[in-house]
Amino acid sequence: MRISQLEGRRVALWGWGREGRAAWRALRAGDSGLVIRDSYEAGRLPLTLFCNADEADEARALGDSALTVETEATAERLAAFDVVIKSPGISAYRPEALAAAERGTRFVGGTALWFAGRADARTLCVTGTKGKSTTSALLAHLLRAGGQRTALAGNIGLPLLELIDDQADAWVVELSSYQTRDVAASGARPEIAVVTNVFPEHLDWHGSEQRYVDDKLALLTEANPRVAVLNAEDPRLVALGERIESGVGATEVATTRAEESRDVPAAACRHSHSGGSAAGVVRWFNRADGWHLRGGMLHRGEDAVLDTAGLPLPGRHNLGNLCAALTAIDAFGLDAAALAPHAAAFAPLPHRLQVLGERDGIVWVNDSISTTPHASLAALEVYRDVRVAILLGGHDRGVDWSVFADRLRGRPPHAVVTMGQNGPRIHDALAAVADGRWRLGAAESLAAAVDAARAALGEAGGVILLSPGAPSFGPYRDYTERGRHFAALGGFDPDTIAAIPGLGIA
Repeated sequence: MRISQLEGRRVALWGWGREGRAAWRALRAGDSGLVIRDSYEAGRLPLTLFCNADEADEARALGDSALTVETEATAERLAAFDVVIKSPGISAYRPEALAAAERGTRFVGGTALWFAGRADARTLCVTGTKGKSTTSALLAHLLRAGGQRTALAGNIGLPLLELIDDQADAWVVELSSYQTRDVAASGARPEIAVVTNVFPEHLDWHGSEQRYVDDKLALLTEANPRVAVLNAEDPRLVALGERIESGVGATEVATTRAEESRDVPAAACRHSHSGGSAAGVVRWFNRADGWHLRGGMLHRGEDAVLDTAGLPLPGRHNLGNLCAALTAIDAFGLDAAALAPHAAAFAPLPHRLQVLGERDGIVWVNDSISTTPHASLAALEVYRDVRVAILLGGHDRGVDWSVFADRLRGRPPHAVVTMGQNGPRIHDALAAVADGRWRLGAAESLAAAVDAARAALGEAGGVILLSPGAPSFGPYRDYTERGRHFAALGGFDPDTIAAIPGLGIA
């Protein structure tokens, strides 16, 4: 659905975060033919905004006479609209959304509106449970080094609708699992789709692990990209990629998965895009015939291309992200081997194994973006040879921590401090394997956890690693706010560590 197709329909916005505000601005100032530019006079498309009470005053202060603001998005109210433009953080599986969808309301996201209106754009879509932001930023950085006017937007921090009238040679779009079905729903076909990995996350939004996987992989199974760039070390991606390569179309894969799954409500399936051909080709990374690592050397097939020593990409997982980006660049039609050395000038993203600095013999590392146990394990692997105290815990999504606990048996850190809503559950899982070989503490808050980590490291110092393995909801609005608080607790200026380099078009 394009923005111009909203004319004459009953339309609502649901959510007033940055995505919601971007949607409102696009409807009011875009080239949709629905607006009277530079005016809030009657004649505008009537809109209703559903938001919380704190946001309502801000929205009303806009002075938009055709905007009605309400604070209760019930099934009855949502069903009164033909189209609801929903912010990504609001689950499509909420009972009120499913009930309204059954009555005919169509739910779309800002991502779907952008893709529907920009079928001409050369898009490189990036998703995955972890690594998608770094991969996206690397892609944009290297494409720009290759002379491409490149946009970097999406889930990474800049809604696509904020760039609706802009032009670029390449569009690098990071997509969360909340947004992947939006691409399929738009009817657009991405040029390249990169998937870094898939393992359980966001179970509270999706409702189950299977539904999360299906939603995440909709970028492949329903959006039908021309080229799928997949991680050969991820079993789920290998299974799907091999089926596509063998001639089983992406649409057939999606149908089979839907038949095998019993927990996806029928209304939720209305996001899917019917028709289209299968993914044209699969390009693999982390495989011997593609971009991969051998020791510290980056290879494309048998050709040694770049020594990774000194690159600003800590950990093998980040070098895997580089392999993903280089594979996508080759698929885009540029010589990735010629561009690979430009990775040395990449500016790392904040809150992702970000070394803040040293204070009194302690190195502070901010990995607040870590929201799964898998991500915390990857962070510990980077600091496996130093005295490290890791801070774990946050919002409880019901994720299993037993694998994490088992991994700590063989190579434990110096100390673990649990915190947050799921802190007691993580503590119980770890207490069963600690055996007194490493320190295990518990804290009520991040500040208390930092104090406990300092005490555990003592005068010998080491690393305090914030890699919570859980979302920040509750005490913090998002992982960036949590990371900023951690920086302040360490004595660092939060404002200097938070900017995401490279957003927008350059």
